Amino acid sequence: MRTTRIALTASLERSFVYRLLHIAAGLFPLTLQGLLTLLLVAFALRRYAYGSQDLVVFALGICALAIVVFALFCTILSGVLIQRRIAHELKTQQPTVNATNLEAGFHNSSGFNLPALNYFPLIKLHWEVIFPDSISTRIRHTTDDSGDARLEEELMPQRRCLSSSVQRVFTVSDVLGFCRYSWRQTQERECYCLPQVNTLKHLPLLRSMTAEDGIPDPTGSPEGDRMEIRPYAPGDSVRDIMWKAYARSGQLNVRLAEKSVFHSQRTLAYLLSSKQDEAASAAARIALQRGALGEDWVFGADGSSQTTSELASALRAIAASRQLSSPIEFGLDKFMQSQAAAGATHCIVFAAAERTHWLDQFKASLHQFKGQFSLVLATDRIVADAQTSSWWQFVLKSRETEAGASESQVDKAELLGLLTEIGHFVESVLIIERQSGLCYDRNLKKV
Repeated sequence: MRTTRIALTASLERSFVYRLLHIAAGLFPLTLQGLLTLLLVAFALRRYAYGSQDLVVFALGICALAIVVFALFCTILSGVLIQRRIAHELKTQQPTVNATNLEAGFHNSSGFNLPALNYFPLIKLHWEVIFPDSISTRIRHTTDDSGDARLEEELMPQRRCLSSSVQRVFTVSDVLGFCRYSWRQTQERECYCLPQVNTLKHLPLLRSMTAEDGIPDPTGSPEGDRMEIRPYAPGDSVRDIMWKAYARSGQLNVRLAEKSVFHSQRTLAYLLSSKQDEAASAAARIALQRGALGEDWVFGADGSSQTTSELASALRAIAASRQLSSPIEFGLDKFMQSQAAAGATHCIVFAAAERTHWLDQFKASLHQFKGQFSLVLATDRIVADAQTSSWWQFVLKSRETEAGASESQVDKAELLGLLTEIGHFVESVLIIERQSGLCYDRNLKKV
C-alpha cells in the first residue's frame, strides 16, 4: 500500500512538472523556427557583417531581424487582445449553452464559436481541447445570419467522457511561423460523450438468474441432480472428476450438481472500468438502449456511487465510468451488497476482455458471491496471433497516436486463458466483438 502511494505521489509530481514546463513553453514567444532564425541572424551579423564588413549580409540580416521583431510584436499584442476577446465571448455564450453532448467517433458541433479575427495582419488563431482528453478539434469557417465570418468548433472524441468543464489551449501565431502566444482557457461547461457502438447493434437477451423456490434441500442450497459437466479447473474436488471418461478420452471433466434457477423479474447489470473498456461500455449502452436487460433492471458502474433504473441516468453513469483526473474505485462489491437487501443477488457484469487491474478484485468478488454473476466481455477485435513485427507495431502505434485513441484487441489464446481462469466461477459468459458486431460463447463459438 505504501509503495502504491509513493508511486502515485511520484506520478503526480511528474505530471505537475510536465504541466508547468508545458505552460512555460507556451508563454515563450518564439517557436523553434523563430529561435533558430534569430540565432542564425545574430551569428551572420557578428561573423560576416561586422567581422568581414559584408554590407549585403548586413542588409539581409537587419531585414530578417526586423521581420522577426515585427512578427513578435504583432503576435504578443494581438494575442493579449484576442485573449480578452475570447474571455468576453465565453462569458457571453455561457448562459445560452450549458452542455456539450457528443458522440464518440463522429464530428460534433460543440456550439462554441468565435468571430473571425481578420483585422490583425499576418496573424492566425488556432485552438484545441485538451480536457477531456482524446478529443480531436477541427475549426470551420462559417458565416452567421448577418453575414459576418465566424470560427465554429467541431469536436470528434475517441472515447466516452463526462466532465463539468472544458479546457482549451488557444494559440496565436504569425503566418511565417516565427512567433506564437499560447494560453489555457477553462470553460465551466458540461461535456457529455457516449461510447461509439460501431457495428454493434443488437445483443442477446441478458437476464439475471436467481434460486428457484420450493427446494427440498434442508440447507436451502439450489442444487439438483449432478447433470452439469465442464472441464476440470484447479480447486475442483477429485471426487467430482469423471474418471471413466478420462480413461477413454484423456480429458479431465467434472460433473457438478445442476443449479435450480429461474429468470428473475429484475435484472442487475454493472460496468467495470479499465484502460481498454470502450467496447465494454458500448455493449452496456446497447444493452440498455435496445432492451436486452428486460423491462425491470438496475444499473451501476465504476465511478458512480448511486444505482439507477432510468435510461438517461444509466447512460450518464457509463460516460462517467472513464477515469479523467482521479482514479476510479472498484465498486462491484458495494453494488452487490446494496442490491442483496432488495432480494436480487445475480448480476450481469460488463468488462473489457483483457487482464487488467480489476481482475484480482473480481476474483475476490466471485469467491464472496459464488454463482451470482454472468460475464459479458467485450473487445474491438479478436486476433488469432497478436505477435507482430516491431516495425508494424511502430506503425500501428503511430496511427493510434494520430487518431487519439487505441483500438483494443485481444489474442485468442489469451482470451481462452482468461475464460479458463474465471469462466467456471460464473453462470454464463458472452464475448462481444465490437468491430464486427458478433457474439461468442465461452468456447468462442458464434451465438
